Amino acid sequence: MQTSADLNQRTIKDLRRISHKLSKQIIEITTRAGSGHPSSSLSMIDILTALYFSGVMHYDPHRPQWLERDRFILSKGHGAPGLYVTLAEAGYFDADLLPTLRQTGSPVEGHPNMRALPGVEASTGSLGQGLSIGLGHALAARLDGQTYRVYVIIGDGEADEGQIWEATMAAAKYKVDNLTLIVDNNHYQQTGAVEDIMPVLTPFMEKWRAFDWYTHEIDGHDMQKIVSSLEMMKSVSGQPQVIVAHTKKGKGLSPFEADETSHKHGKTLTKEEAQVALSELDDMYADLD
Repeated sequence: MQTSADLNQRTIKDLRRISHKLSKQIIEITTRAGSGHPSSSLSMIDILTALYFSGVMHYDPHRPQWLERDRFILSKGHGAPGLYVTLAEAGYFDADLLPTLRQTGSPVEGHPNMRALPGVEASTGSLGQGLSIGLGHALAARLDGQTYRVYVIIGDGEADEGQIWEATMAAAKYKVDNLTLIVDNNHYQQTGAVEDIMPVLTPFMEKWRAFDWYTHEIDGHDMQKIVSSLEMMKSVSGQPQVIVAHTKKGKGLSPFEADETSHKHGKTLTKEEAQVALSELDDMYADLD
């Protein structure tokens, strides 16, 4: 069982080392597959690292259906490569499965399938549904007398979906304070910049605050701020919480930045581009040596 007591000895540098490893794996497995969403996975990998390896979440990879576990739901299901490398690192399944991403018959599917892999709490991919699912889990904890927490990541472009706001209203009405939403605010969606596709969608902070959520804003690549924010959410009473995490699609790596339209949304790197990105990642984490 992974608890805060088990993991709180990890330093921020330790967490960054894990994020470095997982970032490289995302590029490697998506490049090998020739399909997938590496940029959407990389934008949230620091957040996933903090959730699973800092002691924020309580879980047991050997008992994936343990009733008292905290739940994580990836609503932006196209970011599945990021979830898969995280779950493998956490011990839910063997990392040898990762290179089979998107291969016929592989449980490492293009979008998360809760019937295929342990640790996947919801089958997602149809955007907009994950927050409602997370709200259901959070309300179930109340009905069952449990204290587990529920974490949901949505994409900023995903907030175009009306179901997100229906769940937002309901969570506020029922004062569901064991629910934390994280917005992966990477500024791009499939066909362009979020601000161009739906200009009135932002600013996010003011909108969730108007719905009576506890709101917080961070740099989604600053590990210290991510961990501190997630821990702070546990002390909020009577309100659901949202963390608007400002991130970079593709983690700011030049092969993704070169695509000014969508930062390679749903596009993998060529082998040559992957080598450039992997080298830049090593430079990004050079201070860890």
